[in-house]
Amino acid sequence: MESWVGWLGGAHLWVRAFHVVFVIFWMAGMFMLPRYLVYQHPTTPGSSEEALWNTRIERLRKIIVGPAMVMVWALGLALAFNIGFAGNLWLWVKLAVVFLFSGFHGWLVGVSKKMARGERPVSERGLRMLNELPSLVVIVVVLLAVVRPF
Repeated sequence: MESWVGWLGGAHLWVRAFHVVFVIFWMAGMFMLPRYLVYQHPTTPGSSEEALWNTRIERLRKIIVGPAMVMVWALGLALAFNIGFAGNLWLWVKLAVVFLFSGFHGWLVGVSKKMARGERPVSERGLRMLNELPSLVVIVVVLLAVVRPF
């Protein structure tokens, strides 16, 4: 078992556990959000079917995806400051990947708001391809956090 020294002390494992829980929530939502947009894409703007998708997407964003991302960042930064940044290149790379993924999250929120207004800024095929990005992020982040290759 790893020995953790830092300002979190014995709470480190609890913080890490809840960090993983919120990562799971965020990633589940980020797998769903582009898929929901794919399903909304062919609906007729202004239709009752589109209104249902708008409601589903807004709830997903406000109840799951947004709050989970905030908790991931808060708990993740607490862990990062607890172990320190010096000599942990894997941590810097992981933070960069999560920062970029957070930008993707924000971009998807923007796309979903445009689609709620009846716009279709991204093709259905493009959304299907973007739906694969969370899988790649999970692979990279887990490898960085577990293997710590550098």
